[in-house]
Amino acid sequence: MAFEITDLDPVDDDSTAQVARIVVEAFRSHSPAWPDLASAEAEVRESFAEDRISRVARDGEVVVGWIGGIREYDGHAWELHPLAVDPGRQGEGIGRALVADLERQVAARGATTLYLGADDEDGRTSLSDTDLYPNPLDHLANIENPGRHPYGFYRACGFSVVGVIPDANGPGKPDILMAKRIGKG
Repeated sequence: MAFEITDLDPVDDDSTAQVARIVVEAFRSHSPAWPDLASAEAEVRESFAEDRISRVARDGEVVVGWIGGIREYDGHAWELHPLAVDPGRQGEGIGRALVADLERQVAARGATTLYLGADDEDGRTSLSDTDLYPNPLDHLANIENPGRHPYGFYRACGFSVVGVIPDANGPGKPDILMAKRIGKG
């Protein structure tokens, strides 16, 4: 099915509500970050700040995916935060299209790097439930993805694993750091 990517309009309450629903559903089984519509809607509303980008994929009037970007490092690097695709529409290329669109958006603003943190809060990589100290990079060099963690998707989009923050989300729950050069560097 076809979809188009546009800015999320801060005064479009219907689209904001659709995005909040997608965020709750997409993260429900993997992360406690947005457990309900109120917390998800608050995240969406934060994405309307001046130093942020908020883009949606639509199939007609229906929002099927959302991506955000946060300006960091004086605009040289932007954080991809977050990406959510309607679970019933995953696997259709919507996430890849949103990532590619965000890359173009931040490159046009002068950025050279797009980065993200891919939390492993539910044991989907070989880094979870493991004491990564004293050599976290040794563990990272041998990372495996038995649980279809999103870092595999981001690798397929051209991102590199550049680091890990052990225990970022509690003991044995790391944040996998990824980045991609998107502008001239």
